Amino acid sequence: MEPLRYLTGFDNEHETEALPGALPLGRFSPQKVAYGLYAEQFSSTAFTAPRAHNRRTWLYRIRPSAQQGDYAAYAGATLTRTGPITEQTPVPNMLRWSPLPIPTQAQDFIDGLVTLAANGDAGVQVGIGIHLYLINQSMQDRFFYNADGELLFVPQQGKLRLHTECGLLDIGPGDIAVIPRGMKFRVVLLEASARGYVCENYGAAFTLPERGPVGANGYANDRDFQYPVAAYEDREGEFELVCKYGGHFFSADIGHSPLDVVAWTGNSAPYKYELARFNVINTVSFDHPDPSIFTVISSPSDTPGVANCDFVIFPPRWMVADNTFRPPWYHRNIMSEFMGLIHGVYDAKEKGFEPGGASLHNCMSPHGPEAEVFEKASQADLKPQRYDNTLAFMFESRYAITPTRFAMTTEARQLDYVKCWDKLKKNFNA
Repeated sequence: MEPLRYLTGFDNEHETEALPGALPLGRFSPQKVAYGLYAEQFSSTAFTAPRAHNRRTWLYRIRPSAQQGDYAAYAGATLTRTGPITEQTPVPNMLRWSPLPIPTQAQDFIDGLVTLAANGDAGVQVGIGIHLYLINQSMQDRFFYNADGELLFVPQQGKLRLHTECGLLDIGPGDIAVIPRGMKFRVVLLEASARGYVCENYGAAFTLPERGPVGANGYANDRDFQYPVAAYEDREGEFELVCKYGGHFFSADIGHSPLDVVAWTGNSAPYKYELARFNVINTVSFDHPDPSIFTVISSPSDTPGVANCDFVIFPPRWMVADNTFRPPWYHRNIMSEFMGLIHGVYDAKEKGFEPGGASLHNCMSPHGPEAEVFEKASQADLKPQRYDNTLAFMFESRYAITPTRFAMTTEARQLDYVKCWDKLKKNFNA
């Protein structure tokens, strides 16, 4: 199969057409669009949002989105929840989960979503939902959109093709992808099955963090973000459109594929990013900076510097700090931290934190290296060391994260997690 082509540049005004001349020149909504297409604006922000933050895209499509049936309650997606979580009280406990297995029964992306935790309130556009996807079936004749928030995909196992209104994105472990709030898509398996994480962002759209004193280069560079070129479906038949709205799932009949956009122009579109392109900034002397230096994208809150959600990675990198305890230090944090592992070993937790698993350390809950890691790091010969076999990530939020009832009762929850610190010795000697 020929590799997909992409447009590049984060939040750029892109334009692309699958048929020559389908994109109008000089105006967005001409009296008649080429090829008999309909013009439709897709807005991810209010019309009057400041120019620097305004996100909208003009879609030139075979049929307008309004042509569909009425919605009725959808019976699937039984393990998906939306903030605020009311079925379970918030807990200060340190929590960890083993990987959930891929199911044996046929399950696509919609029914394969399992919510581990959430915070905030989707209705007032604050906070995040944290899900796993466990799928062994492609979406062929049904489509999905989420009116509650944009979706950040973090694949852990298996490759996916995201067929969106704007075109195709292929992603696998080591990639991320973001689909804007309200954009229709379907998920196609490129392997037998797939597992990964999803952050449902109810708040402000993800953007690139400021670099501050780092200067003009480093971290995630704008040019490395990839957007799809127009690739439309012209299919008629009996299809299903599923949407998530106000924390509930609904289903409607639709007589054609809604992925029928022949051309588009704008800056509200799905995108992907290869995490290996992240330019790690770290210490070359002693100590190590806060993990915020590993932030790839961030959803800001109404308080500058305090994020609704930061997406942070711990990728392969050199560790050279002199006379320094190199694993993450013991800490308590005003931010709440949900971690996942894509592959390899995370340097603070060498046992029990497995690829496909997860941990949650809420606001002010203490955490840090397990006892064996502390002893080894305290005695290590501090030569420059390359961390290669690792790729972990964190969803970090200013709001306390509440686990779901499923997360607290599943057999995948490691009830003995807190014991990983039991063997820490009293080394004090006055």
